[in-house]
Amino acid sequence: MTLTSPARRVRGDAATVRPLQKGQQTKAAIVDAALGLAAHYGLEGLSIGALAELMHMSKSGVFAHFGSREELQISVVLEYHARFEQEVFFPAMLAPRGLPRLRELFGNWMKRTSVEIDSGCIYISGAVEFDDRPGPVRDALASSVNTWLSAMRRAIEMAIEEGHLTVQTDAAQMAFEIHALILALHYEARFLRSPDSVQRALRAFDSIVERHQHTPDAMPAVKPRKSPTAARKTRG
Repeated sequence: MTLTSPARRVRGDAATVRPLQKGQQTKAAIVDAALGLAAHYGLEGLSIGALAELMHMSKSGVFAHFGSREELQISVVLEYHARFEQEVFFPAMLAPRGLPRLRELFGNWMKRTSVEIDSGCIYISGAVEFDDRPGPVRDALASSVNTWLSAMRRAIEMAIEEGHLTVQTDAAQMAFEIHALILALHYEARFLRSPDSVQRALRAFDSIVERHQHTPDAMPAVKPRKSPTAARKTRG
């Protein structure tokens, strides 16, 4: 799954204006409910029984829309990624290329993260649950996260191309450090309950950007050698 272009998103939005069939509406409602459960209890906390009770449906009715618990989990991952695109990625594409767009990407990411401090992030909780469990659910999670990190890395590369960051900037390293801020924020805010964790993450991002904006110390200038004629004149 990839982060789609704004143009493709517009075409996709136009297509979704058409009313969904009843079966599609029901499945979408189940996925929405499942997403809420997964945010609080993790993907492994999902069960057909819990969803059936929440949706006031029979277990067989819920099962008929997915076929397996694994398919349900993958549907939740894909829906989470789609919403992440809509809230974080696509709005940032309206900002100018380079550092303004990178700042917008991080700002949108922080807004979503601030909300998820209370509910939980499926990218993070899913990584804990499936880090050592190969299979389709792990693949869907990893693909979604890698797609997003690639978009962040590309935004950094554009900032270098625009001259907003120094050419010495390692885009992959900078993306790694920004991603680390989000992981640290979740740990500090959700587990340690640190009250100033969001402000610290924002200051840390500014520090990363400032470090890569700084022009490296120039090498000492090499004094030009005097020509033989000039040297003789000086001695004379």
